[in-house]
Amino acid sequence: MSEYRVFFKRLITNTDWVLLASVAVLVTIGFLGIYSATLHYGNAAKYLNIQFLAVGIGAAAMFIFTAFNYQYYKQFDNVVYVLSLLLLASVLFFGVTIKGTRGWFDFGIASFQPVEIAKLMYILVLASFLDKKSKDAKKFSFIAVAFALLMGHLILIMMQPDFSSTLSYFPITVVLLFAAGVETFYLLCIIVFAAFAVGIPLFSTFIKLQTDFLQSGTFAANFFLSFNENFTGVYLLAVLICSIMFLWWFMWKLRMRIHVIYPIFLCVSIIFGCAASIPVEKSLKDYQRKRLVVFLNPKVDPKGSGYNIIQSKIAVGSGRITGKGFKKGTQTQLGFLPEQHTDFIFSVIGEEGGWLISQLTLLFYFLFIWRALAIARDARDKYGSLIALGIATMFSFYAFINIGMAMGIMPVTGMPLLLISYGGSSMASSLCAVGILLSINIRRHTHY
Repeated sequence: MSEYRVFFKRLITNTDWVLLASVAVLVTIGFLGIYSATLHYGNAAKYLNIQFLAVGIGAAAMFIFTAFNYQYYKQFDNVVYVLSLLLLASVLFFGVTIKGTRGWFDFGIASFQPVEIAKLMYILVLASFLDKKSKDAKKFSFIAVAFALLMGHLILIMMQPDFSSTLSYFPITVVLLFAAGVETFYLLCIIVFAAFAVGIPLFSTFIKLQTDFLQSGTFAANFFLSFNENFTGVYLLAVLICSIMFLWWFMWKLRMRIHVIYPIFLCVSIIFGCAASIPVEKSLKDYQRKRLVVFLNPKVDPKGSGYNIIQSKIAVGSGRITGKGFKKGTQTQLGFLPEQHTDFIFSVIGEEGGWLISQLTLLFYFLFIWRALAIARDARDKYGSLIALGIATMFSFYAFINIGMAMGIMPVTGMPLLLISYGGSSMASSLCAVGILLSINIRRHTHY
């Protein structure tokens, strides 16, 4: 009994109560937003009950993860990674298709999206690898293995396909690799790879939406039209590769000794990025690609892919300083904004709570991320620090994209606002992540 007393005493003493308080406030704001956002569906209680169930399961899991010593994850990192792959693979065979994505297990009263917990498992595995092999951080083999771990998840997720879930993997990977001491150039190559893989199909879609420009008959318009008709893209890629190598040769002649591995690696990243753009384009439906680029100019398709952004901006702007009041938002209650209880929950907060409640939400999100970073700073070992940093990056990225999406300055990706948006899988996995943060924090002065 004495061991349990010691544990509970340490739990109460070392628990980060600011972190827990911010989580409680954010979840409460989420409940209020979800209730108001689902009133026009006619059965708001149903959504609240499911969210309550998710919070209950997540809270129980959070306590378990808090009590469990996070350092054991490092000893079983191979098992954790294999289990994450099995989760992602099994949903392809036994999952159900919702909104064009085969990414859910259906349990009748509720469904579960395994990619949400798989992302958390990926953070545990990547942090373990980076910690164990930290002495090899400057070697190419180090980043190659890390990239292989990343691709194992991305390939299975893109087979669902679930493009929005893959996006969060890149900032998590880049930030953790940077913290592990990987050369900045290699991180730049990862960013270049992702930029070409995602940017090519999205840029092509954006140009296609500019009908007036394409019909102008100018040289630029004919140039872009030629991409779909011949090998213009291949020629352009060849010119880019040759230009990089020529620039390296020119700098070498100027006695600026840059090792040849750098331009070669950069060219390989570009080539692989271009090749990866093909499956990315095929995995994204036409309307999905339009949603990802139309935020730059929603008026090109105001009744289609630009509709959500236009209505969201109207909702946020109409809230002004104090908001229209709880359950009194016209955009919200009349259902002008689709997916307002999930993707656009911040629009509901902005319309009914105004600038004040929106800033309050941002404040508590800032407190949560600040405490997560503080836990990363104070962790007793590098493994715990990397895990906390990865979790902080994940929450920061989701918040940045989702809130920016509601304000019309970021693409519509379908990313929820963690701890606030409706969704049992994201809520439960988010609370599991909070439990791991608490586990790291209460063990910052002990191994047990």
